[in-house]
Amino acid sequence: MAVSYMDFTAPNVQYFSDVNKNRLFTGDNQNYINSLGRNNLNTLGNVSLLDIYLSKGKVVEPHIHQNASELVYCISGSAVVSFINPFTKKLINISITPGQVANIPQGWWHYEIASEDHTHLLAIFDAPYPEVILGSDILRLTPASIWAHTYCLDENEWKEAVSPITNSVFIGPPDDCNRNVDSSVHDYYQQYAIQPQYVQPNQQYYPTYNQPYYPQGHHFPRNPY
Repeated sequence: MAVSYMDFTAPNVQYFSDVNKNRLFTGDNQNYINSLGRNNLNTLGNVSLLDIYLSKGKVVEPHIHQNASELVYCISGSAVVSFINPFTKKLINISITPGQVANIPQGWWHYEIASEDHTHLLAIFDAPYPEVILGSDILRLTPASIWAHTYCLDENEWKEAVSPITNSVFIGPPDDCNRNVDSSVHDYYQQYAIQPQYVQPNQQYYPTYNQPYYPQGHHFPRNPY
């Protein structure tokens, strides 16, 4: 439980907020993100959320939350949540439908693609203000000469490739994109439409009343309550 320094006798204590009025980003009337943090609801504590609406093929762009883990819950529609495990260097793709979740540890590179229209996701964070580093900002703000020199690229070709990225994207691709992206995205999320295999939890982490779990080598008296 997070330590709260809120004065609950203060006249400005808040217990209600309308997330629909806290718009973070608008692409169009089917692709937008609402937010809720402690700046919107001062009694919130150490948690925050993003309310995400996507149409088929739209992507919450690759990004990092450097201060928070993210739990993505599917309310309606379906999506593929993808992230890179920095320890195994493997890309993990998880398809979620209503009532299912995907968990992204703090600081991991990730993105979400809607598999159908009217997809509604709720992203929950263990921080009052989820900080973010967007892929679009990394691409457009790092000098082209650095990309070219570091990865042995043609600088002019790189400049041309990233020239359409002039602002933070949040949700892409843009509606005026003249490249046929629907087929490639369709193949992507169809590939991961099969649900990941359920793994039986390790029973040692689920103690029974008669056998409480403690780390191996530590012996504490049983809690009598």
